[in-house]
Amino acid sequence: MGRYDDPLCRLFGAALRQLREQAGISLRELGRRCLYDYSRISRVERGEHLIDAALVPALDQALDAGGLLTSLRSLLPEPGNAGAASVAGLITALRQDAGDNVMLEVSSPGGRMVKVNLPRREFNGLLAGGALRALLPGGLIDLDQAERVSGAIDNPQRTDSQVLDYFRDLLAQHYTADKVLGPRHLVEVVLAQIAVLDKLRYGSRPGTAEPAIRLLAQYAEFAGWLYQDLGNTAAAMRWTDQAGQRAQAIGDHQLAAYLLVRRSNIALLDADAVDVIELASAARRTPGPISPKLAALAAQQEARGWALHAKPDRFRRLIDSAADLLLGHPNDVDDDAPVYLRSYDVDTLEEQSASGYRTCGQADTAVAILERRIIATPPDQQRDRAHQLAKLANAVLQSAHPDPERAATIGLSCAHVARSTGSSRITTELRALDRTLSDRWPGLPGTKELREALTIT
Repeated sequence: MGRYDDPLCRLFGAALRQLREQAGISLRELGRRCLYDYSRISRVERGEHLIDAALVPALDQALDAGGLLTSLRSLLPEPGNAGAASVAGLITALRQDAGDNVMLEVSSPGGRMVKVNLPRREFNGLLAGGALRALLPGGLIDLDQAERVSGAIDNPQRTDSQVLDYFRDLLAQHYTADKVLGPRHLVEVVLAQIAVLDKLRYGSRPGTAEPAIRLLAQYAEFAGWLYQDLGNTAAAMRWTDQAGQRAQAIGDHQLAAYLLVRRSNIALLDADAVDVIELASAARRTPGPISPKLAALAAQQEARGWALHAKPDRFRRLIDSAADLLLGHPNDVDDDAPVYLRSYDVDTLEEQSASGYRTCGQADTAVAILERRIIATPPDQQRDRAHQLAKLANAVLQSAHPDPERAATIGLSCAHVARSTGSSRITTELRALDRTLSDRWPGLPGTKELREALTIT
């Protein structure tokens, strides 16, 4: 596959070399057992070559690695990758030695453990790449911060603001990572961090816990979002309700209003137009001031409910109202606002309005919107991009001039992302596409290919 210059590639190679040396197997012997060129295995160990995902299970078996190499390889998704393994907590310990190296204790889902030493520079490269936090216990991604957080847990009455700032920064990073990795890779990590924060809250002195409670509410809201994207409506609502209770406990009206919008969004999964409308409308009427961005988000969400209710005029009026608010207040958001609002803008509003236009019978408008947004979305945001593509495929079939071949091709292009990220939103769109193609164009080659791809999703 050529040279692959990535810190995770070097971590994979270091783990492979350590496992091979522990097993007392030469490069030539390992190559013979796996039917793979030993010189390429040598390049893999040096982090210069990324082995094809389909060949990694043979390495795991030859080295009795218990799935460790497969789990590491899953962090580098690509077309054709059969899907990512569960990697949360893969690294069970880390420490810096007397020199400038970091020792990582990597444990596989099957119980195999290997200790891998990396130069601090390469370890920092893993941190910068963002994927390492998914492997660590509780998401602790910095040695100094890990020590600080550990001290805070041991003595929660003295929890300082820097520890909470660390978790705030981490939450913002999760929102960014979610666009790439999707919920499957993040949910266990977020739950572990919630447990840490809850311990800090529980041990705080009375009257000092409000910052921790506010942060816990935001983490709980994000957990609800991850479960929503996984298709687990009950868990999504449970975590969102827990976040709402914490917001009410500290009198955070803005966060409480935002969580009404989130509950409205969850109601969309059941196509419950009444709940979608009423909950979003309630958010707009929340006592106390709410930011223009939040008011715009609530208007957008209410608009989606009116689209479900077959009221296109009310849908468009509310979308226009939301756009006016965002254009007039592009940066009006405070530090305590929900993380999502910080990046919510007119472009996001336009992309999310596409589904409403499709529901209102204006599929051609949805196609035009989605084509623009796909071009503007960075390729590395694979989860978001795949969701847009899946929606585009359905809109193409519902347009004035359906193109089933194009729709099938688009759907196939994002099926592997549905597998690797665990995003039910992508899978739901693809299954709707599959049903339409099977009903109307059953003999099309792409129809069969999509059905086969979804069989293993």
